[in-house]
Amino acid sequence: MLHAYIAGTRGLNRIDQEDTINPGAQIASALWIDLYRPLDSQLAAVEALGISVPTLADMEEIEISNRLYREDGCDYMTVVVPGQTPDGLQISGPVTFILSPSRLVTVRHHAPRPFETFPERADRSTAGCGTPERIFLGLIEEIVSRQADLLEGIGRVLDRVSAKVLGQATPEELQQALGEVGRQGELLGKIRLSLLTMERALSFYDQSLSGHPTGRDLHAIIKGQMRDLSSLAVHGDFLSNRVSLSVDATLGMINLVQNITVRIVSVVAVLFLPPTLIASAYGMNFTNMPELNKSWGYPFAIALMIGSAVGTWAFFKWKKWL
Repeated sequence: MLHAYIAGTRGLNRIDQEDTINPGAQIASALWIDLYRPLDSQLAAVEALGISVPTLADMEEIEISNRLYREDGCDYMTVVVPGQTPDGLQISGPVTFILSPSRLVTVRHHAPRPFETFPERADRSTAGCGTPERIFLGLIEEIVSRQADLLEGIGRVLDRVSAKVLGQATPEELQQALGEVGRQGELLGKIRLSLLTMERALSFYDQSLSGHPTGRDLHAIIKGQMRDLSSLAVHGDFLSNRVSLSVDATLGMINLVQNITVRIVSVVAVLFLPPTLIASAYGMNFTNMPELNKSWGYPFAIALMIGSAVGTWAFFKWKKWL
């Protein structure tokens, strides 16, 4: 899928793509070209503009030299952003920003939310949307804002889970809470990775602005975004500690519930131990057992077993073990 945008009176306007076989005729004037799971014809149209588009395998390389580099006058910056697959699965995938003097090209194979919301709000970003550089910085700002929203959502979920765990939660609710904390911890890990890669990308781009005509203004915008990334990283560390605390608290409550169950079973077993001993003694059928020939022998044995169980229970209550 290929989406091409030009600057409009409000935000970015998408260029109509009527010719899907030869899309290059419509995108030559675009300031931003967004490639989402692109077809071969769409890749060829972008490459005809003099821009080499990396493959998914290239984007997934973890070496810095493969994620941040300059080639043929274009800056290639690959970051990792949480998003969704076409099947609705939440993943964290690479997004490559290709910044040339005339346009910005983004390449992605999943669907992060900021790419859907940014075009209508591009003019309201700090950088604006008049040039490819400002569109790039505005899109980064939108992604950072999205990560901040996700972090706030994680905090709300942890608040709700903590209140449930520390309250009167059933074993089934504790199990659900543990699963929810695990999911939030996984999402938090994806966000922290995204913040790290964006910080590296901005630092790389900032170093290339020394000879740019508007480098001073762009540097000020980048500096503000770096501060935002640092603040979110600190917030992420705080939430990571909360996730660990929530996991420990949930596991502790599960252990307490299990201990109560084990204690009840142990007490029941101990209560029946003296009666079992008495019944075993009278079940040996030795010759010299006077009680076997007495009419009161059976009631006496039953009363002795009941008395021993009651005595054991009373002893446990006196020791406050029940």
